[in-house]
Amino acid sequence: MAVLRFVPTKIGGLFEVEIDARRDERGLFARTYDAATFGSAGLVTNWPQCNTSFNERRGTLRGLHYQAEPHPEPKLVRCTRGRIFDVAVDLRLQSPTRYQWAGVELNADHRNAFYIPAGFAHGFLTLEEDVEVFYQMGANYVAELARGVRWNDPAFAITWPFSPSFISARDANYPDVTL
Repeated sequence: MAVLRFVPTKIGGLFEVEIDARRDERGLFARTYDAATFGSAGLVTNWPQCNTSFNERRGTLRGLHYQAEPHPEPKLVRCTRGRIFDVAVDLRLQSPTRYQWAGVELNADHRNAFYIPAGFAHGFLTLEEDVEVFYQMGANYVAELARGVRWNDPAFAITWPFSPSFISARDANYPDVTL
C-alpha cells in the first residue's frame, strides 16, 4: 500500500509531505494525495483549483504571495520538474510563530510536496533551469484579495540558498510587513 508521511516543520500546521514510491521493472507508482489520509491528519481535503508555473531560469523567485480574508488559500505545492526552495511565512494573527518561516527543497525526483495552511505567505526560488511547479489550491483565486510581502523583508530573515537573479517588478516591490 502506498504511504504518505506528514513531516512537521518548526511551524505548527506546516508539513513536508513525503511519499512511498513503489518501484518495479515498469518504473514506479506512488500515491501523492489521499483525501482520507489528509482528512484524518486534520488537513484540507478540498482543492477546487490547480495551477502550474514554468520557470526557464535558475534563480527565478516567485512570491511571497497570499490571499486575504475571507478567502485565504491553503496550498499543496509540488515541483514536477527540477528543484525549488519553497518557503512559507506564518502571517496568522494569533499564531505564536507569527512572522516565522520554514523552507523545504521540493524535488521532482523525490516527488515530495509542501502543505501550506491558510494564513501563510508563499514563495519559491528555482534551483535549476526549466522548473515546473504544480499547486493544488484550497480556495479559488480572487484577484482583489491577492496580496504579497517582500521576499527579503528583514522581519522574516529568510535564509534563501542564494539571491534571486530574476524577480517580477510586482514581487520585488511588495511592502515589508507591518509589525
